[in-house]
Amino acid sequence: MTAPTLVVIPAFNEQATIGAVVASVREIGLPCVVVDDASSDATAAIAAGAGADVLRLPINIGVGGALRTGWRFAVEHGYEHVVQLDGDGQHFADQIALLLTAMERDDLDLVVGSRFAPGGSTPQLSATRRAAMRTLSAVLRRSGGVQVSDPTSGFRAIRAPLLDAFSRDFPPYYLGDTFEALLVAGRRGYRIGEVGVTMQSRQGGTPSADLMGSIRSMIRALTVLFTGTSFDIAPAPGTS
Repeated sequence: MTAPTLVVIPAFNEQATIGAVVASVREIGLPCVVVDDASSDATAAIAAGAGADVLRLPINIGVGGALRTGWRFAVEHGYEHVVQLDGDGQHFADQIALLLTAMERDDLDLVVGSRFAPGGSTPQLSATRRAAMRTLSAVLRRSGGVQVSDPTSGFRAIRAPLLDAFSRDFPPYYLGDTFEALLVAGRRGYRIGEVGVTMQSRQGGTPSADLMGSIRSMIRALTVLFTGTSFDIAPAPGTS
């Protein structure tokens, strides 16, 4: 694998799964940091016991803010690559190599682990959620020039200089870490791709957004697109 690489895991009340997730990362020889988003359970203690560095936030700021904290930690400690992994057990750490290999082979700044790309698989999704993903994928393709079939995937690899840009300006709100980040990075000239991965259902805890929350997030994403009220980052080197 390409070094130095850090795995960043945002977590909120994931005590049922975080220990196994951290252990799976450590088993493949990678360091990881868990950003505990003011959990009210034993998430932080279990993560530390499993071998992760733990950053505990004093208040809940959401997954985007937790990830930005992790990206800053990575940059400050000299990591050139990060892999984002969910703390709920949906992703398999032994597939991290697929993302990093695709990044180096295709000279990409960001690689999305996709359930829908060739070689990927996932449990059955509701028709509403699948339709929302198709809509967001179409928007990314037409407005950002980004070809990604799984725009809400939380399994991603990012490298410098995009890592540095995200560490400064990553948005704190829900879906900012997924759809909007891809849109902005694509528009700013960063190279984005995907690779097929296997995902499973959440292995414990409760999701951060229910169906209505996901629908509201999609509406917000489309509103951001059409009003232009998005965050921004520095352009990719060599672009204007």
